[in-house]
Amino acid sequence: MEILLEELYKTDINLDKFNYRKIFLGNSSYQINGISQSGKTKLVKNYLLELKKSSYLYIDCNDTRIDIYELNQNLPKFCNKHKIDTLVLDNYTDEIKIVNVAQLIICSELHYEIDYLNTLKLFPLDYEEFLAYEHKYDSTALNHFFQLGGFPSMHKVNNDERVTYIQKTLKYTLDDMEFDILVFCAKMMAQKLSAYSIYERLKQNRKISKDKLYKSYENLSSKGYIHHLQKINHPKATKKTYLCDTSLRLALTTDKHFSRRFENMIYLELLKANIKCFYDDGIDFYLPDNDEIILGIAFADERVLFKKIEAIEAFIFTYQIQKITAVTMSREGSVSHPLSKVEMIPFDIWAIGD
Repeated sequence: MEILLEELYKTDINLDKFNYRKIFLGNSSYQINGISQSGKTKLVKNYLLELKKSSYLYIDCNDTRIDIYELNQNLPKFCNKHKIDTLVLDNYTDEIKIVNVAQLIICSELHYEIDYLNTLKLFPLDYEEFLAYEHKYDSTALNHFFQLGGFPSMHKVNNDERVTYIQKTLKYTLDDMEFDILVFCAKMMAQKLSAYSIYERLKQNRKISKDKLYKSYENLSSKGYIHHLQKINHPKATKKTYLCDTSLRLALTTDKHFSRRFENMIYLELLKANIKCFYDDGIDFYLPDNDEIILGIAFADERVLFKKIEAIEAFIFTYQIQKITAVTMSREGSVSHPLSKVEMIPFDIWAIGD
């Protein structure tokens, strides 16, 4: 194991062009959580390139040459011998013992309760981050975002290989049960969905354990592959389910359903901005801290929006909604309403706004 550690220590880190994210690393110790292909490794390697080569050690814990027992025996001595200041354990598992170094950085899909580590949550690219990869900042960029989604690596994958690339990545990262659940969630994107309804559906075609399915469903949520939105004032009501990235819908199903993908995109922008929101009947997103409703209506016009508002006037009055934002693909405008300010805003303007 010492020979392998020496090899890793001497190996130079190489990194293609790095597009900066909204998350930055300083000299603290971190736990970086995010799904596979969200950009954790590149973020860390870009940081390491700013440090003195002899001061850090980067280990990919998925390296099949690593024996964890031997690693636990040798790593502390190795770090002490070479005066390692910064240790990075990528694809970390809690079978690996924590080493006492000045700066520890671990990367994992799962979150571990390690008190002194600052937790950073890394999602796939939001729209503003995505624009750093684009040559033009016009409608073609938004269309490209719809096609590629938020995985940074997709910009280097050929068009005819994108579906299989995502499928292979997911099958490598997830177990069979998790993958099957994710496929079903992709079909039910932006709809009300529970673990029980998934169990009822999947058991028709295979023999499955309810306990195992519930555990796998919980794991997918913990890792961040699926997200749940609660109904306002009804915590026990069935939650709506969204995917970590809209590209999964295209890779795992043949049903494109543009409006659901559009709603999922809006949800992800709210999630990444850490904005508290809920849903209700006829309400895509209610933002209580802003007294605002957000509606995803890709191809709305004033007439369509007016009819939509009529149907939710009771909610507007009850919750004293001050602002209604209809996020569209390209339409911009406003509708007169006695209680609320009503605007139609294109997604690309809304997503990068304040």
